[in-house]
Amino acid sequence: MISIDINGQKLELNNNALLKDAVETAKSFYISGTTIGILKTGDKKEEATSEYKIITTKGEFRVELSGDSSLWTKFNHVFIDKKAHWETRNAIAFGPFETDIPVERAEQKYNRYDVFLGTGGYDPKNSYLLIARDKHISDYGSPKVSVIGKIISGKNIIANLKQSDTILKIEPVMKWETLLDKITTNDLNTVLEDGMKIFTFFEVDLINESPQGAEHFLALIRRKTFDVDTFSNSFISDNALQGEGCPYEHWDARSEGSVAARTDGQGNGRIYIYKEDRTSSPVHSIVGHVSHGIELIKIAPLNSSLAVISNPERVMVQGMTFKDAEKILTLRGLELEKTGYTADDAIIVEQEPDTTIEIIEQGGVTGLGVKSDKIINVKFYDDLAPITLDFFRHSLRLKDRPLGPLPVIYTYENTFLFRSEKEAEAYKEINPENTPKGTAKAGEIGVTNQAAKRYGMVGVRLIDDDKYGPTGEKFECTNIIGKVLEPERLKVFKEGDIIYIREVV
Repeated sequence: MISIDINGQKLELNNNALLKDAVETAKSFYISGTTIGILKTGDKKEEATSEYKIITTKGEFRVELSGDSSLWTKFNHVFIDKKAHWETRNAIAFGPFETDIPVERAEQKYNRYDVFLGTGGYDPKNSYLLIARDKHISDYGSPKVSVIGKIISGKNIIANLKQSDTILKIEPVMKWETLLDKITTNDLNTVLEDGMKIFTFFEVDLINESPQGAEHFLALIRRKTFDVDTFSNSFISDNALQGEGCPYEHWDARSEGSVAARTDGQGNGRIYIYKEDRTSSPVHSIVGHVSHGIELIKIAPLNSSLAVISNPERVMVQGMTFKDAEKILTLRGLELEKTGYTADDAIIVEQEPDTTIEIIEQGGVTGLGVKSDKIINVKFYDDLAPITLDFFRHSLRLKDRPLGPLPVIYTYENTFLFRSEKEAEAYKEINPENTPKGTAKAGEIGVTNQAAKRYGMVGVRLIDDDKYGPTGEKFECTNIIGKVLEPERLKVFKEGDIIYIREVV
């Protein structure tokens, strides 16, 4: 028999048991094809770490050693339980304690967040651990080369430290890169070994302070997966919603396990998960924290797909009948108020409040229903027109919603023209892509590209045409993005009506 741990659950399995045996026995949450992380027992590579966690009565910050770290190695144990003896605008000092550091009677330059040693009265018996709060020049009775490190996270803690705050604990930070045996796989036939720790998913607790950001994250993981599109030593990110708006809501340190939405600049809309502590940022709004499975985050490779659970789960009733929505909401202790068309065949196309956090806080949601024949199902050609579809999904909010409104602006003969409510032409260029060849087929949906003045126009034609595309433009001006599955349903619509596009996978 072998002993393994899967998502925190301990199991005894037969020798030569496979990964799928562990998943099935534990009934673990797992999505087929996603990456599973495995840590093996065994020795860790003994490497000196250059990063230390310092826990104080005000919170935690981290120091990265630089230059000669011998003074830190020799004396860091005496820093524990030392209070902040004095503070100024430029620095704060913890101590005193006794050392044998050489004293230099001279002013030295210090940069903001430098960590260094100094003395009181040029006496090593009255030594202090100092942290520079600002760039300045001063004489602290320090060794000639006094700077031993730099604050790399928790800088807001440094600003809040006051006289009599105390250093409670100092711990070295073990880098996961130093672990010898860690593997990732999506092969459920992997043979298990005794002592393995297995992670099939990670879990995120969302915070109430970021309702819009939390909804942005929930839209990203609507299929319960997180794709590692960007990878670094300190974070991974999923870029699927890059370019979609997300407001800045919550300022906090990007600590290990923090989930953040980029709200401005390059990468706007990306969701980041941090593997190491980083300071707060004016363009990264914190939306949640990993509560389980940080190990999977830390070892996940680039281009992997990870299974994820959110707490709370998303409340999204758009695209449902009132009956189905009521059943789901009741299970969660939430109420549903019906507006608009409310017969049995109604489909909910809007919900208020708009975010899961607000719905839960309010205890319910209002749904706006329309007749089901206003829902137009479309099969998109992702392999043929990916760039135009990125524009189209953005303009209808199909990247984060199951339905998107599309107003009818003109109809004639067998042609229906639409333009999205959301101005999106500045979002992305619509260059010619998947233009018709020979014949524009009935029921196909097209978008006018930048070769014509009316670019961004959306159209569907109910008959084949050998000369013009679905928007009435020449073939070279029309990008074909998909096929309407029930095109005859369009016949009843007139100018000013709104249809709702639903993507069929």
